[in-house]
Parts: sequence; structure tokens; C-alpha cells
Amino acid sequence: MLHRIRSTDTAHDDAQAAAIMPIDPRPIRLVKRAALIGLGPVYFLFIAFVPLVCARRAGFRGWYWRLVKRACSRLLWLLCIRAEMSDADKQALAADTGSIIVINHRSHLDGFTLMHTVPDEKWFTFAAKKELCDAALLSTGFKGAGLVEIDRSSGKIAMETLSRAVRDMPQRRSVVLFPEGTRKTTASLGEFKAGAVLVARESGRTIRPIVILDSDRLLPRGKFAPRSGTIRIKVLPPFECDMTATVDADLARLRAAMMAVFDDADA
Repeated sequence: MLHRIRSTDTAHDDAQAAAIMPIDPRPIRLVKRAALIGLGPVYFLFIAFVPLVCARRAGFRGWYWRLVKRACSRLLWLLCIRAEMSDADKQALAADTGSIIVINHRSHLDGFTLMHTVPDEKWFTFAAKKELCDAALLSTGFKGAGLVEIDRSSGKIAMETLSRAVRDMPQRRSVVLFPEGTRKTTASLGEFKAGAVLVARESGRTIRPIVILDSDRLLPRGKFAPRSGTIRIKVLPPFECDMTATVDADLARLRAAMMAVFDDADA
């Protein structure tokens, strides 16, 4: 028994060490960080201002979304962060339709990593609080990119808004939801909120669970500058709600499926 515990601890330490192992030599990392500090603000202001000029053009949403994806990829490259997703998982997402994407939340890097790794064939968008979509500089871009505005002043209104947006989405597009609600610093996954399951049951969509690993090791809560290293993303099989069971039962089953992957990968 003691030997098994020590083996598990060793594997855990190896996984943590692999995640934070720099992917570039220190001189290259310093050059990339300098480039990010010097040119990054100009580039990302360009991303923010493009919708003010082009939002009404035909096909704007498609090419702007790809532009944002490329920006996320460049950001990770400048931060010397590698994101790993298997070819099989990429193929599964490229062919995915009629789903809601559910992902755990470990750090501010999660959204950028998801944008970078999900193949272009898979269209998705995020749910964002209404206050962000009302911001003068960001509103045109957010609305043009198809973000789902959520009014959090009322739980009922928020659910109705989200359900309506999902029902109106093309089958190839999915909304991304973080069921934990916020970033978690716990050793395993936090408790899940029922929103994704409720919307899936209402809309008839499946849930596509995605587990993100090690992003919190590169950018722990309270830190501003991330470490160089590797983030892993694992795509689970589609999850179908059981309409004969309770919402709580579905929620527990979904969380257990994601926990099994999260805890096993971290063991």
C-alpha cells in the first residue's frame, strides 16, 4: 500500500514538473516577452477596433472569429505556452454538431487555449455577462462575434436568454459554458451549476465535455505573468441527458465523467 501511495505521489510530481517545463530557452522567452510588451497592445487594440469598421460587412462574423483565434494562438506563442490536444480529439470536435461545450475553469489562460486548439471547422462562442457586452469599446466586437449576452440580475432571465440563444444557433455552432462558474483552485473540480444541463435538456442538444489541465500551474490565481509550459486539453465523448432522471442526477453524472479524466490525468 505504501509503495502504491509513493508511486502515485511520484507520478503527480512528474506531471506537475512536465507542465511547467519551459518550452523555449530563457533568451528566447525574454525576447518574446519583450515583443509582447512592446507590440502586443497595438495588435490587440487593432483586434478591438476592427469591428467598429467592418461589423456590417457580409461574412464578418466568420472571418473575425478566425482573426481572434489567430490572435489567441500568437498570444500563447509569445508567452511560450504550448497547448496539446490529440489529433483524435481535434477530429471529434471538427465533426461535432448539436452540442453545448462544457469545460472546467482553472485560470485566465483557459479561454485563449480553447480558442487556439479547437479546429476551425468547429464554430463556437462564449456566454458573457451583459456588462461586458455593454462596454463602449468592446460591445461591437463581442456582438459581431456572436457572444451570448447573459443578464445576471435575474437567474430566470439569464436562463431564458441562454436557452433562446442556443435554440437559435446553427447546429454546427456551440456555446461554451464553465459549469464551475469561476476559476477553481481546488485539487479536483468544483461543484457544477445546473445551467448547462438545463439548457441541454430544453434544447435537445448533447453536452460535449472538455477537460483542461495544468493551466493553473502556469498562471495561478493572483499571479499576473504566466510561466512557460504546456497545457493539455482532453475531449470527452458526447454526454446525453437522461430525461427520465432528475437534473441533479444528470449533473452528478456529468461531473463524475469529467472528474475521472481530470483526476486520472493528474495522478
